[in-house]
Amino acid sequence: MTTTTTLTAANSRRLARRERRRRLGPLGVLTHVALLVWTVLVVVPILWTFLASVKSEDEIFGDAWSLPATPHWDNFARAWEQAHIGQYMLNSGVVVGFGTLGTMLVGSMAAYVLARYPFRGNRAIYLLFVSGLAFPVYLALTPLFFVVQNMGNLPLVGPFIGLNTHAGLVLVYIAYSLPFTVFFLSAFFRTLPTAVGEAAMVDGASHTRVFFQIMLPMARPGIVSITIFNVLGQWNQYQLPLVLLQERDKWVLTQGIADISTAAGYDQDWSALFAALTLAILPMLVVYTVFQRQIQSGLTSGALK
Repeated sequence: MTTTTTLTAANSRRLARRERRRRLGPLGVLTHVALLVWTVLVVVPILWTFLASVKSEDEIFGDAWSLPATPHWDNFARAWEQAHIGQYMLNSGVVVGFGTLGTMLVGSMAAYVLARYPFRGNRAIYLLFVSGLAFPVYLALTPLFFVVQNMGNLPLVGPFIGLNTHAGLVLVYIAYSLPFTVFFLSAFFRTLPTAVGEAAMVDGASHTRVFFQIMLPMARPGIVSITIFNVLGQWNQYQLPLVLLQERDKWVLTQGIADISTAAGYDQDWSALFAALTLAILPMLVVYTVFQRQIQSGLTSGALK
């Protein structure tokens, strides 16, 4: 009986797959081919970088896909200590951590108000946020430099938020990430049921309590998804810290890797460069792998609702 049931289930799945392929037709074939090509374009450079990080320079410029005769783990030690990648990773962790926290706090509150509270100017403020998505950050680099420089002249707080400060870069990261965060979360908050929040307010809960204790947990899939996107975007940011951080001890990871790349043109320390790239890629790869299901759940929940 068990064998018959198993065969029936297998046949049903086979027929279902055949029916899906029949319905999709040529479009399904093209979709799978495109996904295969995209996978190769993304995975192959990452694998090659990981492989090159444990090779000697002669092996890197020899057979590209050959395995190293002996793994050179000292490449990571050299990148960590001599190229100061450890310090740059710590700086990036601090900036991205506070930048993402500030972005999600301010962005979620702004998105919630714009999505659930009608008031005069609501639409205009929302469109002002969304318009930031169409504004290239490269056009704002020069005025942004002078704005942050002038912030450094403010009394009391100036020395902490001006140029060459991590706090100043965190504020810029928050402003840079808010448009997409507000755009995504406002659409997500509109899909949440209002009955639970209204019941809590009838019981005496304040607007703040309703938001933090009821609506925010209900929006957890969307919050997790946009948080991961902000972490990835801020971790890989290069132009903003390049303009706002000139002191070497304040550099973030992308600046440190760029410096190794420049030095490699003269010192030929390509092994340390690929080791540094591996150190930069691995944290984000782990984050995305761990939260992959939450990201997909958040995106599909917002789309289906």
